[in-house]
Amino acid sequence: MTHAPAMEGPTVSEPRPDPVKPSHPAGPKQRGRRENLAGYLFMSPWIAGFLLLTAGPMVASLYFAFTDYNLFDAPRWIGLDNFSEMFGDPRWRHSVRVTLRYVVIGTPIKLLAALGVALLLAQKRRGQAFYRAAFYAPSLIGASVSVAIVWKAIFSDDAVVDRTQQLFGINAGGWTGDPELIIYSLVALTVWQFGAPMVIFLAGLKQVPRELYEAADVDGAGKLRQFWNITLPMISPVLFFNVLLETIHSFQIFSSAYIVGGGAGGNACGPADGTMVYTCYLYVQGFENSRMGLASAMAWMLLVAVALVTAVLFWSQKRWVHYEEGGR
Repeated sequence: MTHAPAMEGPTVSEPRPDPVKPSHPAGPKQRGRRENLAGYLFMSPWIAGFLLLTAGPMVASLYFAFTDYNLFDAPRWIGLDNFSEMFGDPRWRHSVRVTLRYVVIGTPIKLLAALGVALLLAQKRRGQAFYRAAFYAPSLIGASVSVAIVWKAIFSDDAVVDRTQQLFGINAGGWTGDPELIIYSLVALTVWQFGAPMVIFLAGLKQVPRELYEAADVDGAGKLRQFWNITLPMISPVLFFNVLLETIHSFQIFSSAYIVGGGAGGNACGPADGTMVYTCYLYVQGFENSRMGLASAMAWMLLVAVALVTAVLFWSQKRWVHYEEGGR
């Protein structure tokens, strides 16, 4: 007699633990947000400084340019009166002429001096590092007030320049006392500071392939022809950069013109306004005459003028700047 197997009761299964979800790395978008946040955090001091110290004052000066504002009373809207007064002011027109004379004479001479010295220093010679540092040093200290004071003393009556002129029979006197010659003392000061463009020219000269000069020597080309047909075209982008930079800097000259001209007082910008460059007259109107509205209008007119000159330079580069790929 067989016995049927005993029926087993239902088995109770033990509860299974919840599966552990694997940790997924942050996606590209999340990593990008974190990187952007870190970048903005590091940039925040610069952004705050730009908004508070540059953009904000620019917007305020644009508003002041259309107002009568003397730093003490609330600005009063007068429209285009500041600009019409500015264009009719003979001293303003004189400041424009003095500035253009300084830019047209000083900038080319400074760049020629920088290029000439760069060509000499590009050759391997003993003490090359010392000469480079010595020629560059004036660019570091030339814009200081102390140098401007010394420069004024050098070009004053019976000083070094005056006595040197007398050795050659020239009795022109000191340049700082002559309304026609004092601007040329500023030109000499800016030419003396040719170190910065010289370094840039040196960097450009180092990039000219030596094979071009070797091929020119084989063809019998002289040094002058090599300079005109090889060196200048190859460094024309560097030359354009220096021309653009130095032209903008020349329009912004102030401290040396103010100090050499005489400083505060009725003779603030030289005898007979001999050093009345644009920024010097702007300073006189804004801080000595307390006409901040008119000074703001003059500042924006200077910005427009520099922008137009920059646009003309960029337009002209198509005709004389050569790039490595052969385009212009």
